[in-house]
Amino acid sequence: MNPIKNIIFDLGGVILDINYQATIDAFAKLGISNFSNLYSQKSQQKLFDQFETGHISSEEFIMRIQQMHSVQVSNEHIITAWNAMLKGVKKNKLDYIISLKSNYRTILLSNTNEIHIASFEQEMSNNQMLTHFKSCFENIYYSSRMGLRKPHSICFEKVLSEQQFNSKETLFIDDSAQHIEGAKSCGIKAVLFPQNGIIQDWLPDIIQQEHR
Repeated sequence: MNPIKNIIFDLGGVILDINYQATIDAFAKLGISNFSNLYSQKSQQKLFDQFETGHISSEEFIMRIQQMHSVQVSNEHIITAWNAMLKGVKKNKLDYIISLKSNYRTILLSNTNEIHIASFEQEMSNNQMLTHFKSCFENIYYSSRMGLRKPHSICFEKVLSEQQFNSKETLFIDDSAQHIEGAKSCGIKAVLFPQNGIIQDWLPDIIQQEHR
């Protein structure tokens, strides 16, 4: 069995706590009651795929949300509702990931978008945690800047190639089952993380199992 040398982390639901229902509720308060039909952890309309791969701008995303509904909603209200799902990063998670770097190469691979990136990076900056966050990883891959998103194999293959990772020596952690399957299709060892779990309690056992 190949030992684990590299760990690829998802962001939302693994490092950044997420509450999808908070965004659904926030849009409902704006008069957009069917948002869960448009976007969820398991599925989403093409608009969100386009936004997460950087094929449309934040401005176009907001405009198209406005056009999809008859209610008049300001840009600021849409941004606030869209960001409502972001529930912050706990410093002890970052401390733990940094502790792993003495034995593993660590990478972040996230399906995300420019509005969310700006929001959580601003919050971490306000809490003096942004530098700490970025120091957790050798490289950070955001789908909106890659032009690719999980679970497509080309997304994982790009990371493996650029980082010169052996897939059999690489562990991928994500809270989305379809992303886990996408990683496995590329030969990566992938494990489903319990959404918003405590990674420093959960991961040591997983690593120990993979090294047996």
